[in-house]
Amino acid sequence: MTTVPDVSAASITPVVVRLKLSLLRNGLRQSGGRRAAYIASVVVALLVAALQLLGLIALRGNAHAAAVSLPLVAVLALGWAVMPLFFPSGDETLDPTRLVMLPLRPQPLVQALLVASLVGVGPLFTLCLLTGSVISVAHGATAWVTAVVGVVLALLVCVALARAVAAANIRLLSSRKGRDLAVLSGLVVAVGAQLVNFGAQRLGSSGGLSALDPVAEVLRWVPPVSAIGAVDSASEGSYGSAVVQLALCGAALAGLLALWSRHLTRLMTSPDGSTLQAAEPAARERGSSGLGRLLPAGRTGTVMERSLRYVWRDPKTKAAWVTSLAIGLIVPVFNALQGTGSAYFACFAAGMLGIQMYNQFGQDTSAFWIVAMTISSTRDAYVELRARALALLLITLPYATLVTVLTTALLGAWRQLPEVLGLSFALLGAMLATGAWSSARFPYSIPQEGYKNVAPGQAGLAWIAIFGGMVSAALLSAPVIALTIWLNVSADGDRWSWLLLPLGALYGALITLLGLRLAAPRTARRLPEILAAVSKG
Repeated sequence: MTTVPDVSAASITPVVVRLKLSLLRNGLRQSGGRRAAYIASVVVALLVAALQLLGLIALRGNAHAAAVSLPLVAVLALGWAVMPLFFPSGDETLDPTRLVMLPLRPQPLVQALLVASLVGVGPLFTLCLLTGSVISVAHGATAWVTAVVGVVLALLVCVALARAVAAANIRLLSSRKGRDLAVLSGLVVAVGAQLVNFGAQRLGSSGGLSALDPVAEVLRWVPPVSAIGAVDSASEGSYGSAVVQLALCGAALAGLLALWSRHLTRLMTSPDGSTLQAAEPAARERGSSGLGRLLPAGRTGTVMERSLRYVWRDPKTKAAWVTSLAIGLIVPVFNALQGTGSAYFACFAAGMLGIQMYNQFGQDTSAFWIVAMTISSTRDAYVELRARALALLLITLPYATLVTVLTTALLGAWRQLPEVLGLSFALLGAMLATGAWSSARFPYSIPQEGYKNVAPGQAGLAWIAIFGGMVSAALLSAPVIALTIWLNVSADGDRWSWLLLPLGALYGALITLLGLRLAAPRTARRLPEILAAVSKG
């Protein structure tokens, strides 16, 4: 029986560090664009870190310095926890399955990988913020000694947290569902930005930094924030609390290393069943016609089901839909919660989802040739486009209605509900019409790999298709917009404003049908050109 040699962590740590540097160096050698992107990201990260460091140093002596630095460290730790889920390919050494075939024991491998993880822009950025945090709260010799220990502990906890999360989820992250998470990272950034904006406005209206004091009092006992909290406690003379807080951070580090080692052991000793096909569930899914029973018969139902399955299964399509759904809800609702919104912001929901009608054929990529084989006349093209629009409406109509009702409820503007709904429906119809025509006139390919949404050389087409279509949709909605303005400025407009709901819905339906009728013959005539355009890249 082959035995694993007893290799110490000290002997393999330099090797793993050199491996990390080699992977980084070889990756940068692949292309000039990658080098430029990496250098630009490093410059931006270091610039932000320097500004954060200066800002935290400026807080030194402020009574609420801890109220800022402790939540900042908590957000930093949260970033370390979630980033491996969204960017698993950002660091090749995050994937422990690359090392499972080597004759190494988990414990020394964990220690070596921990040291290697300290090499990079992320740890340097974290070190700058942790240093600024302790500078803002440290006062006295004991506090400075505690700060040295606290910074090291907090940095190690952040790195170990990222490694433990990556090891626990690596087989998910290397699967298709894991790649879906990476594609959806833009959604997290968008939602996070809105939450930060909302929090900042609430903070400004609630009396300044003192509003963060209760949060900081809780976070100072949560690792790795407790390491920075220990510095603040030592500055205030609470040495017992400082020792306990450092001990909590040390215990968290030990627990994370043990968890990391456990998952690494499991990866090195258990078979990978993440890619095994679940034959029976898949067969049941294929045989199930639950969705099909709810849709019309014939080609219309088939195309609708295909479009809805794209939304659920295709990573790029799913990312676009989820992002539009989230932003379409966040913008009107958050503005309403802040007291600065308008009921008409609810039209943002219809506008965000209406964009999904653009470049319909590009979403099929090279598989569009199968669809093209079934289109032999203008009638076929019309039914295809109509079914795609109906699939979009199946989600968009209830969603736009829900967002409008929620926004008007938060603002207490129930009188405006019919006119806002009517305007949303008219805008949605205009976007469906221009989206159908634009899909036939300006198709472009969507790469399936990576984070690009437009194939090289087709960026101009994408800009024309989307932004030109949006401008056209706004112009097509002008009659309903003009009627809304006229009713709002007229003396007895309130009595007739309810008419905007049926009129807007009727106008939206008519303009959609007109757009589909105009787009169908162009689609039938330009099938070869469309197929060539969407198959690029």
